[in-house]
Parts: sequence; C-alpha cells; structure tokens
Amino acid sequence: MTDFRDPFDTIKDHPFDEALSQRYLVYALSTITARSLPDLRDGLKPVHRRLLWAMRLLRMEPGGASPDVLVANPARNTTSYKKCARVVGDVIGKYHPHGDSSVYDAMVRLAQDFSLRTPLVDGQGNFGNIDGDNAAAMRYTEARLTQAAADLMAGLDEGTVDFRPTYNGEDEEPEVFPGLFPNLLANGASGIAVGMATSIPPHNVAELIDAANLLIENPDADHAALMEIVKGPDFPTGGVLVDSPSIIAEAYATGRGAFRTRARWHKEDGGRGTWIAVVTQIPYQVQKSKLIEQIAALINDRKLPILADVRDESDTEIRIVLEPRARTVDEQVLMDSLFRLTDLENRFPLNLNVLDATHTPRVLGLKPLLIEWLRHQIDVLVRRALHRLDKIAARVELLDGYIIAYLNLDRVIEIIRTEDEPKALMMAEFSLTDRQAEAILNMRLRSLRKLEEMELRREHAELLKEKDELDKLVESPARQRTRLKKDLAALRKRYGPETELGRRRSLVEEAAPAREIPLEAMIEREPITVILSERGWIRAMSGHRDLAAADTLKFKEGDGPQFAFHAYTTDKLLLATSTGRIFTLASDKLPGGRGFGDPVRSLVDMDNEGAIVALLPAKTGGELLLASSDGRGFLASTADIIAETRKGKQVVNIRTGARLAIVHPVAADADSIAVIGENRKLLVFAITEMPKMARGQGVQLQRYRDGGLSDAIAFRLDDGLSWTMGGESKRVRNEADMTPWKVVRGAAGRMPPNGFPRDNRF
Repeated sequence: MTDFRDPFDTIKDHPFDEALSQRYLVYALSTITARSLPDLRDGLKPVHRRLLWAMRLLRMEPGGASPDVLVANPARNTTSYKKCARVVGDVIGKYHPHGDSSVYDAMVRLAQDFSLRTPLVDGQGNFGNIDGDNAAAMRYTEARLTQAAADLMAGLDEGTVDFRPTYNGEDEEPEVFPGLFPNLLANGASGIAVGMATSIPPHNVAELIDAANLLIENPDADHAALMEIVKGPDFPTGGVLVDSPSIIAEAYATGRGAFRTRARWHKEDGGRGTWIAVVTQIPYQVQKSKLIEQIAALINDRKLPILADVRDESDTEIRIVLEPRARTVDEQVLMDSLFRLTDLENRFPLNLNVLDATHTPRVLGLKPLLIEWLRHQIDVLVRRALHRLDKIAARVELLDGYIIAYLNLDRVIEIIRTEDEPKALMMAEFSLTDRQAEAILNMRLRSLRKLEEMELRREHAELLKEKDELDKLVESPARQRTRLKKDLAALRKRYGPETELGRRRSLVEEAAPAREIPLEAMIEREPITVILSERGWIRAMSGHRDLAAADTLKFKEGDGPQFAFHAYTTDKLLLATSTGRIFTLASDKLPGGRGFGDPVRSLVDMDNEGAIVALLPAKTGGELLLASSDGRGFLASTADIIAETRKGKQVVNIRTGARLAIVHPVAADADSIAVIGENRKLLVFAITEMPKMARGQGVQLQRYRDGGLSDAIAFRLDDGLSWTMGGESKRVRNEADMTPWKVVRGAAGRMPPNGFPRDNRF
C-alpha cells in the first residue's frame, strides 16, 4: 500500500536566527579553510593544488613524460604540452566541482610571469599580459608544469603526505604537497575569506633558503638576523622598495604591514638640453594600460602642467616615456608629482594569515612561519625515510628468499618438477615466507645464472647499508637537519642569485615619501590681468594691462567692470559671495583674454542666490578681514579658506536678513581695525580684539541702533587713515591722529573727521 505522507510533517521548527547562524558558520569555515587562505606547508589553495595534481596525472611534466612512463612505453611522445581545456575538465570533473572559468583563471595566473615570481605552469599561447588583457580561451591555450611545480610535488609517490578521497569518493588527492620549494613566500598569495583576509607578497627563493638554513643551524636566531638575509619582497615586475629597514622589519615581525613600492626609472638625454624620463619597471599588480591612462588624464586635466606627454614604447620589456613641458623642469619634481598622483607608487599590504598543519588560520611573523615550514619538511623527510625502509624490508625479504633458492637450487628445481603443491613444501623445508615462495616460483629460467646470484648478494648488501643509514636518519634529529640542509643547498643551485630566474628583481632603496609639490613649482609664473564683469563674466589677459584702458575694460552691451586687478598665473583667487561661501579659482585655468571670457558660474558650483562681493588673490600666509552687514566679523587665515573642490567653503555663517559685506586683506603690519556704519559713526579698536577663526559668525564689531555695517578696514594706527576728497582735485587727505575714535570693540562710535567720503567707504 502506498504511503501518502503529508510533506508538511517533515518540516522542523527552528528559531530563524539559530538556523541562519549555523548555516553561515558552515559557509564561513568552508570559505576560510577550503577556498581563500593558503596552506602554510605548500602555499597553495585547494584549486591550485588540484590543478597541479591533475596536470601531474596527465603526465604534463616539464621535461616530457616521466621516466617510469617512458620505461613502460618508449614509443610515447615526450612532448608534454596539453590543451588547458583538458586540464580544466579533469579538475572540475574529478576534484573541484566549480565553474570552469574560475578554474581556468586560476590556471592562467599560475602561468603569468608578471603575477608569480616563479611560475608553476608553463603556458603556450596567449595567457594575458601586464596591460590587463585577458588570456585566450582554454580551447586555444596549452600548458605543462614547470620545474618549480615539479620541485613542489617531489615525493608524492614516496608516502610523504596523506591522501584524502575526492568530493565524490571515486579518486584520491593529496592533502598537501611535500616538495622542498618554499612556495608560500616565494610566490605569495592573496585572498578574502569571511572576516579575515591574506596578502603575502612574493620573495626571492635564494634568500628564503638562506634564512631557513640559518634557523636550521640556530633555531634561536633573532628576527634581526633573519632581516639581514630577507631584504623584503621580490616582486616579479621589479620596482623599488622605498620603505625604511625598520618599517620592513616591523612588518615581518608582526605579520602585518604594508610595503611602499615605486616604479624604476632613469633620465635619458635628448640633446640640446632636452631630456625624457623612462620608466622600465612598474609596481606589482599595476596594469600598465591603466597607469598610462592615469598619467594621460593628469595631462588632459592640466593637473600636472610640467608634464607634456606620455608614450608607451614597450615591447617585451616595459618602456614608458615621460616628456616634460620644458627643459628647465626638475626631473625629481616631475617624478615626485607622478609618484604622488599615480600608481607609479603604491602600497602592497602584508598579512601573513595562513592555515597551519591543523587547518587553523593564524597570522604569523617571518620567523614562526619559517619554523613551521621547516617542521613540515622534517616530517616529510622522516616519512620518506620510513616509506623507503618499508620498501627495503620488502625487497630484502625477497632477496633472502632468492639467495636461499640459489644455495639449494637443485633441490628447489626437484621440488618444482615433482611436487603437485611445491609452494607449501618449499616453505616448510627452507623456512620461507609466502611472499618468498611465490617469488621463487615466479622466477624466470634466465635468472638462474651464476652472475645473477652475485648481483643479488651485491644488491642485498647495498640495501642493508642504505637501511642502516635510514635508521640512523630516523632516529637522529641532527642527521635530519643535516640532510635537510643538503637538500636545500641542491635546490638553491637551481634558484640561486646567479641564475636568471633567481636574480633579485626588486631593489631595496629607502626613500622619503613623495613630496607634495606646490602649484607654483609646476606652473610657469607669468603676469596676467584678471577682469570680472558685473554680470559674472571672467577672463584673464596676458601681462599687466592698464586697468583704465579701453581695450582692457571691454564688455558686452549692458555689462561693465566689477573687479579688475593684476595677478600671476601661479596665484589662487578667492571669490566670495554674499551668502558667506568662498570659492577658489586657479589663475592658470581662467579663460583667455580674447572675447568676453566665460561665466564664472561655469568654473565653480555657485548657487543663484548669492551675489559676488569680492574677488582677490590669495596671499600665502596672509589673513582676511571678513564682516557681514549686521556688523559681525572675524579674521581668517588664507590657508583655511582655500577650497579644493568646486563647491567652495562656507566660511561666514550669515544670520537671517544679513549678507557678507566685507572681504579685505589684512596688511602684515596692521594693528588696528576701523569700522564705519551706515549711520556714519566711526570707531577704531585694536586688532587683537578680533578673533581668528576658520568658520563662524564672528563677534560684534560695532553697535547700531539703525542700519548696519558700511565698511571696515585693517590699518596701522601710527599711519592713520587716508581717503580721497570729493571734487575734481581728487586730493588725498590723511588723518594721522585716530585717538578720538579709538575705543573698545562693539561700541557705537562717533562721527568721522571732516571731509570723510559721503558713501561711508574707506
């Protein structure tokens, strides 16, 4: 009878937060231990390990087919390049059930000599380039293992590591690779897991081996001794490591930090005083095409006026040509500017977060990391010796049986010829084991030569000698360390600094951080005349023109001058509006003097509410007197007012019904402030009574019963005040003694001297 069960009966009631946390924990652990973090022992993530394992099973060895394959089939073709699609298919079908694109991308990275310091895959075809172009499809590319990959997997058939079932239980895969190649630090790794990440730069193999030898000889060696050997990262793209030795040492001691790297460049003489800067190496993981786009954007946006052009003349070697604007440009100023503004200098993070032998994520310093790796290599060495001892014991057992057979050859032949069950009789008569008896029965007739007996005895003696050496090795930690040093020395010959692969590529040269070059150093200082019309059209005419000349004060019909003054192309201009917001304009970016200029609102993000009340050059180290129409004001430093964006800065907080009325520069020797109101009352007070602020409403300068502020000015009390008299004479009158008007700030004041302008302006 069919069982019709209600599917709702199988639903289990669990709190949502508990169910979610349990499932997220499983996902997090899977990401940390089986995807994102490398294993300390071989420096590989599972996808990379499975790729190399699959390539090994496909016999894609670096020098052709493996020797055991050639012995079994001498006619086999020794070329070992195979289509990448075949490798990816095996990997995702047998070991790594993920997307083919992600697996192929991982394989491509293993073959890129600009991504890995020592590539593990030897690619044939288009595997991408340093410009950021992608590799060809996997059906077009071919690959095989490199010698470094073979060194990393050496010993897999010698019982050195454990194997585990694959995801479907049909095959086996190694848990870790046993080889002596120090892949974790040699090639580095990067990855982001859940709640943690890793970032390990590549290093020089010879330096790592030397550091390991130091720890083998003296496990108590301090961190400083290691840093004498390991100079720092050795990036495949070269470059210059410019951090101080103390910063580098601190990063390796803690396992966390960052390294500042720069491009390598030199100056080439172009003749007749001209020159160019040529970049030959760029920082690690910087795409050359995007770097050139960055530099070109600086030129197009006129953010680096001293640079005229950038050209990419690279072939197999990088050659980026930087052409200065003029022969007088200082090359160090140019390069410091580029280091600061582009990826010609960048920072590579160091986070030595790895999985140890128990698959626990840990952040280790350089010394503990090397010690853990050496412990793994000692374990591999012992396991290899034990595996070889088992092989020797099995072979010696057979050799003992063969020798017994030769000593009693006639009787053995007689037993074989006359007995129906010769195996049991031989075992009983000669005290043979089952394996020995079976091996004797399987001997070929041609092996019954006298010479063969001598060969067996020689092999027996050699195996016993080897067994004795291996027994001593297993029992003696000192012998293990000596053997490991010998193996490391052999490996160092292959990756030593005298070889092309082992030669150090990244220089270590301490340099100060890139300077912030002032705009004045990048712009040629030329005189200009700045003109702003009443309707807000601005232009800059070359040279210091006569401000009253007709060709200077030329405007559209119905328009007229509002501000006109002399400046230089290196100046920054301050544009103040009645709302209290102040904008910054670069003089070199103002529209030219031909025509009527451009609307100033197209250069900055001004709203339509405020009117322009001031336009003046910003003097370095200077101060401004800022005051609103309601009589409140303060002093502000020019450096605090200058804005870096088009939106400007809200400097003066204006109260309802008021407006920014006064923006005047303060002379360096000024010691007093003069204020006059619309009620024609004048007062003078000491400048020390004025607060210095970066933003705010300020303090009350003068008290009013009716009206508000008309004008204010900073001056030197001993010089008095001067103003132009009315009439055609334009006579200037000076009032030297301002004592009658000098009171405290915030007073009402008194009537000004006779002859003071009727418009109440200083």
